[in-house]
Amino acid sequence: MSVQLTERARNISPSPTLTIDTRAKEMLASGIEVINFGAGEPDFDTPEHIRESARQAIERGMTRYTAVDGTPALKEAIINKLERDNGLRYTPGQIVVSVGAKHSLYNAFQVLCQPGDEVILPSPFWVSYLEQIKLAGATVRLVEMRPENEFKLTPAELSAALTPRSRILVLNSPSNPTGAVYSRAELEALVPVVLNAGLTVISDEIYEYLVYDNHVHVSIAALGPEIKERTVVINGVSKAYAMTGWRIGYAAAPEPIARAMTGLQGHSTSNPCSVSQAAAVAALNGSQEPTRRMVAEFAVRRRYMLERLESIPGVSCPRPGGAFYLFPDMRVFWGRSFSGRKINNATELAALLLDEVQVAVVPGIGFGNDNHIRLSYATDLETIREGLNRLTTFLNSLE
Repeated sequence: MSVQLTERARNISPSPTLTIDTRAKEMLASGIEVINFGAGEPDFDTPEHIRESARQAIERGMTRYTAVDGTPALKEAIINKLERDNGLRYTPGQIVVSVGAKHSLYNAFQVLCQPGDEVILPSPFWVSYLEQIKLAGATVRLVEMRPENEFKLTPAELSAALTPRSRILVLNSPSNPTGAVYSRAELEALVPVVLNAGLTVISDEIYEYLVYDNHVHVSIAALGPEIKERTVVINGVSKAYAMTGWRIGYAAAPEPIARAMTGLQGHSTSNPCSVSQAAAVAALNGSQEPTRRMVAEFAVRRRYMLERLESIPGVSCPRPGGAFYLFPDMRVFWGRSFSGRKINNATELAALLLDEVQVAVVPGIGFGNDNHIRLSYATDLETIREGLNRLTTFLNSLE
């Protein structure tokens, strides 16, 4: 039987992060000791008070449908959080709770993009932005970011990227994969360009709490009423509270956009998991101490991994201000070989590292730059140490 898939389906590229993570887990299951630097999730357990809230929700029968866009309790918790932490005021009708921040992003692109529209996407970028924009029928306009500017977009670069078809700017701060964090001044400089061009900003702030070296997360939506009316804020509980599997994300947006996102969601997934929503209320309203402890541990790992990478001759790595990734430039090794296998890019290097020394890293091709690899430090320090020992030994053996 021959099945004709749509052009939309044929054009979807697999996620390199999930591909690497899946292969690493398969190797582990078969008894091979793999050091996995590919994971994009905290290695901590969900805090106990959050888990207890979920257990109580089950016991009191919170197992039925909720409103498509989230329970009143969770919406209230999100509204309070946005005002408390970001200086942003929203009404319940401007909040849409979805099945993870990725789902929130998908909804936003679907209701804001149409064929002919251009979406300005700073590169390197998180892998799913590109695919979600394509699925919405829009055209991606990539803007290459410079490492000397910590991979952050400047007003001049944004202005140069604009065309009459420009509709949306994607911002991700703190960034995956680079860890870049925009300062208030850097965001303020972008606002006039955004407003003059009539752009809508999709601001992905999922790594908001994971910042280091006195960096402070600032939401571009908080820089004035005009830019707030042109911004969709995307966030969730997965990274800050080690709740990746609970699948709760949310968007805060002008009401017409929020209403459209709710309508789309009503015909796709309907409501997010009811029990997960109860857990998310506890996460946002409860003690933030577990998150602070997690960030403190990430800071130690980050410092160690950065020092080790910087000690490798020829490797450069911008110091990330947030998230839990490093994005080193590995071009110094292009043209070298291992057992007759020549290395020309990060994809080939990543394949060799997994095959030869069982270290899983994500090649930068999925993020728009195949001169880099992404390493996650969301794993314990002993594992990081062993993985970097293997990585360094392998690199030193190249001919």
